[in-house]
Amino acid sequence: MASRDLFIANQWSEGSGPVLRTHDPATGRVVWEGAAAGEADVSRAVAAARIAFGSWSRAPLEQRIERLRAFAGELRRNRAQLAETICREIGKPLWESNSEVDAMVAKVDISIEMFRGRCAEVTLELSGARGVTRYKPHGVLAVLGPFNMPGHLPNGHIVPALLAGDCVVFKPSELAAATGRLTAQCWHSAGLPAGALNLVQGGRETGRVLFEHKQIDGVLFTGSLAGGRAILRAMCDQPGKTVALEMGGNNPLVVWGAADPDAAALITIQSAFITAGQRCSCARRLIVPEGAQGERFVQCLTRAMGRIRVGPWTDRPEPFMGPVISPQAAARLREAQAALIGRGAKLLAGRSGEPGGNFVAPALLDVSGVADRADEELFGPILQLVRVRDFDAAMTEANHTQYGLSAGLLSDDPRLWEEFSTRIRAGVLSWNRPTTNASSRLPFGGIGLSGNHRPSGAFAVDYCSYPVAMMEAPRLAAAGDAPGLNPAAT
Repeated sequence: MASRDLFIANQWSEGSGPVLRTHDPATGRVVWEGAAAGEADVSRAVAAARIAFGSWSRAPLEQRIERLRAFAGELRRNRAQLAETICREIGKPLWESNSEVDAMVAKVDISIEMFRGRCAEVTLELSGARGVTRYKPHGVLAVLGPFNMPGHLPNGHIVPALLAGDCVVFKPSELAAATGRLTAQCWHSAGLPAGALNLVQGGRETGRVLFEHKQIDGVLFTGSLAGGRAILRAMCDQPGKTVALEMGGNNPLVVWGAADPDAAALITIQSAFITAGQRCSCARRLIVPEGAQGERFVQCLTRAMGRIRVGPWTDRPEPFMGPVISPQAAARLREAQAALIGRGAKLLAGRSGEPGGNFVAPALLDVSGVADRADEELFGPILQLVRVRDFDAAMTEANHTQYGLSAGLLSDDPRLWEEFSTRIRAGVLSWNRPTTNASSRLPFGGIGLSGNHRPSGAFAVDYCSYPVAMMEAPRLAAAGDAPGLNPAAT
């Protein structure tokens, strides 16, 4: 029997769509099973959010903050269960899943702080009136979450949206349904009013029905370029709806003049292979100088990669990375690696022709001699090495992408950092830090194919409400005469 995994107006029910299952990518075992939301289920969720919006949006800010902080308390109480669920559905090591839940907790206070700073009421005196800037919520927002950080990333949309007074219909990734369910349970236990948050489970079709629904006021999305483009196509004739997209990248990491190549190697591993390379901010292209300096670093990196532990989250000692999300994802990565090797890439670290399964060995491929490399995001533990003659060529290669999410420089030369940070086209930059080590207290988003200039992170509060200019005069009085306006007859 299907589980009751739709959460609409604070009631759990079964979906009317096809059966949906999530699987442990390490073992193939079923983690969650239920029925996806059908079109009628999505409409019920949107209607419940619309009804709740009137009272939730008018509730005092401190009342909304109280519910958000109660949610943070529920996350703390359920930390172990939520972290283990992320491990089982996504394959992450436990240390990483615990960090993800901690980031969800921290998001609450960060959002409150940013909202009070960036969306505060501002008053100024005008001639005969008072000018006030106030912020209003959009209404009903659809939040579509990804699989790779199934708690933290949708949480980064949901928390500021609810704080602003919006109501939410949340569709988790179809690969992380159990994580989405637990998140909704935490909101329910926190006393969120009925309809303020509604959960619909499902795959692409459920997502399409949701973001095309005429009664939503906007879409907040983290996921693939294809998914973001589909949303934009649906919104092209609806300019009144807000859309915030974060869609990944083909991210460069430049290593140039690093005095400690062993430290640079460890930062490179954290940049490229954390979450089995399944983070949108992971380094995809490693750019080093030709000659002895670059070769010394590459040798340090290949040695360090040999120490990466890959395995299921239950292993002890814990692995650094687990499997990729699915057999299909693993097959795509192996095919991409084989295609690069077939075109002249050299495998410097990793294994070729691995057996089946979702565990993909981290790979370093020297693609310096591969012409016309595709500008694509290989969403897994494949790092492409490019050797260049000078730093100007390194910058040219780093910017040789239509994406623009993250980029990093490992160097002890501050002059290079100044040049890099000035010339690089990306929204999240790192100097001597992993590209994946973004701070929730800073904006997070990219340009080009990586986003639509609606950064998340600390700036998510900006796209969850809109500013309203109000001119207020407490007493009614006739305006001064204007040219061409005859005086009133007496």
